[in-house]
Amino acid sequence: MNNRTVLIVDDEVRMRKLIKDFLVQKEYSVLEAENGEEALEVFEEKQNIIDIILLDIMMPKLDGWSVLRQIRQTSKVPIIMLTARGEEQDELFGFELGVDEYISKPFSPKVLVARVEAILKRTKPIQNDIKDYGGIVIDADGRTVKIDGKDVEMSLREYELLKYLVDNEAIALSRDKILNNVWNYDYYGDSRTIDSHIKKIRHKLGKKGKYIQTMRGIGYKFEVK
Repeated sequence: MNNRTVLIVDDEVRMRKLIKDFLVQKEYSVLEAENGEEALEVFEEKQNIIDIILLDIMMPKLDGWSVLRQIRQTSKVPIIMLTARGEEQDELFGFELGVDEYISKPFSPKVLVARVEAILKRTKPIQNDIKDYGGIVIDADGRTVKIDGKDVEMSLREYELLKYLVDNEAIALSRDKILNNVWNYDYYGDSRTIDSHIKKIRHKLGKKGKYIQTMRGIGYKFEVK
């Protein structure tokens, strides 16, 4: 699990949902606020678990600048400002107030998530997360897989697919669900691509490939027996 919490502050419901969907895919926990006043209330109550804030500038009741000023009086939590204006003067003003990053709308949600991850990696490095799944040792931070101490070479997609299976150990996962979570909703090809990736992963895992079970009519399940 990611165990990181993001507070999204934006008065547009659709914008919050879009950002949240992409963050949840990366296993972030998400809190939301629809205006500046609510943002300060949520932050005051949950600041011990909030790792980063995505803060819109133009909002009712209390704008993003006011929220930023108040938070910076007591906290150095990373803040990414979201704005539809994108003027240089606004950016300079934001950095003076302590903004960590500045993104103009419209933006790519994937790029936004990448910025979040980059900032958190720099400001709050995660302790190395190494787990053993029946002899398959996965280092989530280093994105490596080992069996009996030997590295198993995997493509990024193979690694992500294996990681998704082990994170949902003993749960039968449909091909559609796997596509939505591993291919991030942007793959429109044949779901049989999953089968070919599973075949390659099983081969690379050797005897431990049997842990990936085919669920007839459904998809796949990882279970150590």
